Amino acid sequence: MRALLKKFTDGLKRTTPTFYKAFGKVGGLFTRALDASSVEQLEEALYGADLGVETANEILDEIKTAWKKHPALRGQEAAKLGATVLKRVLAGAEQPPVLKAEPGKPEVICLVGVNGSGKTTTAAKLASFYQDKKHRVVLGACDTFRAAANEQLRTWATRLNVEIVASQTGADSAAVAFDAWQAAAKRGHDLVVLDTAGRLHTKHNLMEELKKIRRVLQKHDPAAPRHRWLVLDGSLGSNSIEQARVFHQAFDLTGLVITKLDGTSRGGALVGIYRELKLPIHFVGLGEQAGDLQPFSVDDFADALFGVEE
Repeated sequence: MRALLKKFTDGLKRTTPTFYKAFGKVGGLFTRALDASSVEQLEEALYGADLGVETANEILDEIKTAWKKHPALRGQEAAKLGATVLKRVLAGAEQPPVLKAEPGKPEVICLVGVNGSGKTTTAAKLASFYQDKKHRVVLGACDTFRAAANEQLRTWATRLNVEIVASQTGADSAAVAFDAWQAAAKRGHDLVVLDTAGRLHTKHNLMEELKKIRRVLQKHDPAAPRHRWLVLDGSLGSNSIEQARVFHQAFDLTGLVITKLDGTSRGGALVGIYRELKLPIHFVGLGEQAGDLQPFSVDDFADALFGVEE
């Protein structure tokens, strides 16, 4: 099994057991042909994984059509059909972000989202990911509303040996964002990752605060922040779609990061989110360690979800 596929398979282990049962997969092997019971189990699994009604029906229709033509259709072939349909639905979701830092103008990734979505941890994991890619990173602790967020990001920065710019609780988050950008520009760093506040997405003040961060940065670099990513908790399922709509309207998002896919049986939620907004999914969180934030792969996600290993 290819390494990244294994990471996705391990990360989605809470979502996949019902799929495996439906397809007759036991101990890594597909053991039987499809029957009426397994098709019913598959339908339950598709809806339970929060893939969305439209996507679930497309997958079911394709598998049922093939089963009617070939009554001896085995679970392995059905699983491959399901993965193929899912890859078609997610076509375009996999778009690795391109960083275009210029001398004196570091690239900025601004993370937004509600409290509890995993923004602070994601900011640190992104710093680790890009540091491993030889980028020189500065973390900006712009969640000045929660003291715990600053402390958490400082702890990560120390552990990862990444520079951080922070201020006291209640400070102007836009000023912290600019200080982080200025520090990176002066020191020759090429990437700034900003962790922002995450009060309820319906709160007007939060959206205005995010807009101010953008305005302040654009006074010094009209393109900043070129990467505006919404961090969504994958365990919330289809409830995340409304969050995504509101943030997209207010902040003109450029991409998504889906976290906590390792801790949910609803790992298909990202499908409905992509289908609704057509925003690229840049990274997914598949565990607690820094290396568990992985670039999104349509093939690996679909194959892991359906248990296809080759």
